[in-house]
Parts: sequence; structure tokens; C-alpha cells
Amino acid sequence: MTVVERREIALVDLLDRLLAGGVVITGDITLRIADVDLVRIDLNALISSVNEQVPSPFEGSL
Repeated sequence: MTVVERREIALVDLLDRLLAGGVVITGDITLRIADVDLVRIDLNALISSVNEQVPSPFEGSL
């Protein structure tokens, strides 16, 4: 194994890196019975940190 392959990252460090750059989560869930769609849920979420350099997008809308 090389040094890169054995490198371990703590969960806190991983979350810090993801939130610093932002994470986009997308997904579709469909509840279907007998080939009939009963419920469909579409998920689109952006998770990001907010600070002085990156203000909240909801700050001016309240």
C-alpha cells in the first residue's frame, strides 16, 4: 500500500471539507403498487456552510 491508500480521515474533517465546498443531494422516491405510481417525492438539497464570505441566501428574504 502507498501512503495515499493508507490515509485515514476523521469524520469531523470530512464534514468540514464537504461543508466548505458545499454538497448537493438529489434523489427520487416513487411508491408504486401493481405498476401504478401512488406517491412520488423529488429531493433537491444544497448543504453548505455560511460565514462572512458566504452569506446566507435567505438573509434578505425575511
